[in-house]
This record gives sequence, C-alpha cells and structure tokens, in this order.
Amino acid sequence: MSSRFYVVIPSEARDLQLRTERHYYVYIMASRSLNLYTGITDDVCRRALEHKASVFEGFTKHYNINRLVYFEVFKYVNNAIAREKQIKAWTRAKRLALVKSVNPTWQDLAEGWGERIELQIPRFARNDNKGSIRHSIATKF
Repeated sequence: MSSRFYVVIPSEARDLQLRTERHYYVYIMASRSLNLYTGITDDVCRRALEHKASVFEGFTKHYNINRLVYFEVFKYVNNAIAREKQIKAWTRAKRLALVKSVNPTWQDLAEGWGERIELQIPRFARNDNKGSIRHSIATKF
C-alpha cells in the first residue's frame, strides 16, 4: 500500500478555510435565581458545557450561571459582536423579556448536551441473535 502526501499551497488552504462555513453565537446564560450573562462564541455547545462545568473563574462561576436560556446564530462575527453589545446595553427587564419571548419556561436549552448516550439498536439489526426465533429454539434444548 503506498502512502500519499499532499502539498497544500497557502492560497488553496485559504480557499478551503473560506469554504468551511463558520457560525457565531450570541447567547444568554442564567442562574436559577435569574442572574444573567450575555456572551459570544463560535461554539455554543462547548461554551455552554464550559459554563456548566464552571471552567472559568469569575461572574458566571460565582453566581452559578449554568443554564443556556437563549441564543442567536450569525454568519459574520461583526454582526454577532454588534448584537452582543446591543443586548448588553439593554435594561435587565428588556433582556428578561427577550428570553421569555422565545423560552417562556426558561428551560435549559443545553440540557443533556455532553452526556453519554446509549444507542438503541433495533432488534432486527443486532448481531447478537437475541430475540430471534432460532435463538429461542436453540436455548430450549
């Protein structure tokens, strides 16, 4: 088997990077007592899990702000930054109303993210013969 090596020309690498679409998120995290934190990230899943694990010292760790209650997606980072600044400039009442307008029960939108899941494989697709007629007959004798 031969190994292949590819030479990446900088302009090709740039074009490849430009073809990969990135997203930016403005998000609001909340504590159970409704302390709010507004932030920006390029990976809302990772960032929400970091808040839940209290990875960073500071405001969110001190006030146990660990529930993702709102987020918006942007294609361009400048738009996300502008929106984050706009929301941070709002009154607390206006930020509460924003969250309530899309998440009236204040459910944690990141609930279950990062948890291990067990795949549910249909019986007919299993390779262990459990549940098959042949297996049932063979075990009776």
